[in-house]
Parts: sequence; C-alpha cells; structure tokens
Amino acid sequence: MWDTGNTAFMLLATSLVMLMTPGLAFFYGGLVGRKNVLSIMMQSFVSMGFTTVLWYVVGYSMCFSGTLGAHSDLFGGIIGNFDMAFLHGVTVTTPSGMTPNIPLMVFIAYQMMFAIITPALITGAFTNRVRFPAYMLFLTLWLLLVYFPFVHMVWGGGLLASWGVQDFAGGIVVHATAGFAALAAVFYVGKRKVADSQAHSIPLVALGTGLLWFGWYGFNAGSQFKVDGVTALAFLNTDVAASFAGMTWLLLEWKTSKKPKFLGLLTGSVAGLATITPASGYVTTQSAVLIGIAAGLVCFFAVQLKNKRGWDDALDVWGVHGVGGCLGVILLGVFADTAVNSSGVNGLILGNTSFFLIQLGVTAGASAYAFIFTYGMLKIINFITPVKVEQSEEVVGVDISLHGEEAYV
Repeated sequence: MWDTGNTAFMLLATSLVMLMTPGLAFFYGGLVGRKNVLSIMMQSFVSMGFTTVLWYVVGYSMCFSGTLGAHSDLFGGIIGNFDMAFLHGVTVTTPSGMTPNIPLMVFIAYQMMFAIITPALITGAFTNRVRFPAYMLFLTLWLLLVYFPFVHMVWGGGLLASWGVQDFAGGIVVHATAGFAALAAVFYVGKRKVADSQAHSIPLVALGTGLLWFGWYGFNAGSQFKVDGVTALAFLNTDVAASFAGMTWLLLEWKTSKKPKFLGLLTGSVAGLATITPASGYVTTQSAVLIGIAAGLVCFFAVQLKNKRGWDDALDVWGVHGVGGCLGVILLGVFADTAVNSSGVNGLILGNTSFFLIQLGVTAGASAYAFIFTYGMLKIINFITPVKVEQSEEVVGVDISLHGEEAYV
C-alpha cells in the first residue's frame, strides 16, 4: 500500500527538520551573552513540546482539514475547520492527501516540525527582554492566528492557493511572517537596558549553523513529499544558494571591516537558506546562484539599515529571515520555470507578469498582517501578564532571574 522509499525519505526529512530547532537554539544561544543563554535556548525547546501539543489538539486540523465555513463566505478560505481535531479519524492506514502513497501520519509529523520552528525564529529578536509566561501566551496566539491561517491559505488549499500563490517550502508561511513579527516585537519591547556586548560563543553559533544547514535539506527537499528530480533540484539549490550568500556576505563584511569575519559567513549562509526556501523546487540552479548572491547583498544591507536605525533586533531575525523570506518569494516570481517543475508556473523573465505581481502583493500583505497583528497581540498580552522583564532582571541575567539556572558555573 505504501511506497516504502518515499515513506522512508519523508521520515528522514521530518527528522532533519526536527533537528533544526535544536540547531536554532545553539545558533541563538551562542549569539547572546553568558547570562542569557538558557532563556533563549529554552524558548526554542519549549516550542518543540508545546507546539506539538497544540498541533495535535487543533493545529493540523486548522491547517489541512478543509476550510471553516466552506459553504459560506464568512472565512473565505482563511482557516481550516476542526473536523480532525485531536487527529480524529487518522489511522495507520490513512493515506496522505498530497502524496497518497505515504501515510498521513508522516505528513502530519513533517508539517508539525515546520510549526515548531517558525515561532522559535521570532525569539531571537526580543532576546533578554520577554518574560516566560508572556512568551507562552505569545506562542499560543501567534500559532493560532498567524501561522495556522497562512499554512491553510497557502498549503492547505485555501485563499492564497486559489489565487495562484507559490511557496515551495515556506518563504511566506515561515520566514516573512516570522521576520516581520520579530520586527513588531522589537518595536514593542524596545531596546535592552543591558545589551550583550558580543556573541559569547561563536563556536556554538557555528554548531547551530551546521545543524540548521543540514536540517534545511529536509526542509526544502522534503517539501516535494516524494523522491524525484525536483527533490534533487531543491536539495542542490539549497546548498548552492546558502554557499553563494555566505561568500557574498563574507566579502562585503571583509570590505567594510577590513577583516574576514566568521560570524558574517555564518549569518550570510543562513540568509541564503531562508531566501532560497520558497523558490528551491521551482527555479534552475543557475537562478539559485543569483538568488544566493542577492540574499547576501540585500540581507547584509538590511542588517546595516537596522543598526543605523537603532532597532534592537538582537539576532537579526528581521534582516535575515524577514527580508530574506520576502526576497525569496519575490525572486520566485521572477525566476520560476516550468521546465524544471511542471507543477509550478513561469515567472517574470519568462513573460508571466501577473504571477510576479501576485507574489509581490501577497508578500507585502502577509508581512504587514504579521507585523500589525503581532504588535497588537503583545499589547493585549501585557494586560494579562507583563511582557517585558524588569531592568534589575536584565542586570542579573534572565537565566537566573526568570529560570533560576545558569549555563556556566
């Protein structure tokens, strides 16, 4: 009944995407100061547990179980229904709707890993400044009212899918929404009173980058949901774009600071990974080279702009993931080529102006929604429980003041 090759591949891809969240914890943990390592890492790891619970209870159903109010215009393809809450009706013999020769359970697990890492990305922007109870409320509401609707609209057969929007592995759904939510959080919580002077462990950042890069093969290649030529294309494009972006960032920072910086190489590589994500299975490898170079350039200068404006996006979530994700979706609108993937569409350079405009408009709309909703949501959460840590807690370090633990003794 099941294609054992495709099923085994998707189980491997699911495991790789799961590994990205610990990788993100190491990446972020190395970037903060010694007194704040555990807090930022815990925010990633707690998403692994809590998001799994929420995904089981309602998340999968809200994303992939048909449209709520399907026979009316009330929700217009914005969110799924609750028919499969608590994974109702899912058995070991239930096939995946997207790839019928793999079990639905595998598809559920794979998509759950995306749900886990997406809100965790945001935490790098407000490191050292948000209390844990407020973060748990943020995690819950953001998944329910931002992530789940966009998954349904883009990948669950909802509104944006009906418009012809393309997003191979999460430029809109993951990176644009998380990146602009991060920027809103930065504006709401303000600057740190006690800023970390520098990354406390660049080797830890390198470990995290390696795990992220490794896991990203599952993130992108796995989004084909079977093993074929497009799977191989997405795999190769992922590596090529990350490499060209990392080298571009390295050269730019070398020119501006007069020294080649390891941290710049690592950051640029992650920017390339984020930027190629929506396009990885829809463009040629030659286009992936250009996308990687563009990612290194645009994301580098986005971070420079952030620094110039004084935005305390501590770990450059907006500049790397927000700008990178948006850039990738827009460049997909430019470079998409049905010659490499017949299930996609042609982009602007092949004469399809309307697709480019759709990608551009949806990118702007999704980013704006994520920003506005997140800012408003944080204000509401603050009425329930304080969002920001006290200055005295920042001075001591949030590991001790919030969690009573230390990374290094």
